[in-house]
Amino acid sequence: MPEPCERERRCGQASIELIAGLPVLLMAGGLALQLLLVGYSVSLADGASQAGAVAAASGVDPVQASREALPSWAEGRAKVEIRGERVEVRIQPPTAVPGIGRWLEVRSSAWAVPDPAPSGSPQP
Repeated sequence: MPEPCERERRCGQASIELIAGLPVLLMAGGLALQLLLVGYSVSLADGASQAGAVAAASGVDPVQASREALPSWAEGRAKVEIRGERVEVRIQPPTAVPGIGRWLEVRSSAWAVPDPAPSGSPQP
């Protein structure tokens, strides 16, 4: 049977290992959360660029349509550019560390060509 002093040393060592491991666990959790936010931002940019392209093909303002497709927190982080029939949306995802959003910026492009048939004419 171990002496009481030896048993206390082992318990103390386990506490120190737990305390040393907590920052690593917190950093891993923060990194996982950041990756989720970047992935969600990609999905938002994709949907907004498609909404803008469809609006452009319909003769509606593509910038406004793209911005309306975004949640309110992303509108201020988004940039919409129109180049001909192509709509590009760039979003800086939210970050826990200020300043790294510009390095994590995501972008998505979409384009749609207007239907050349006049309205009211039958489609083939």
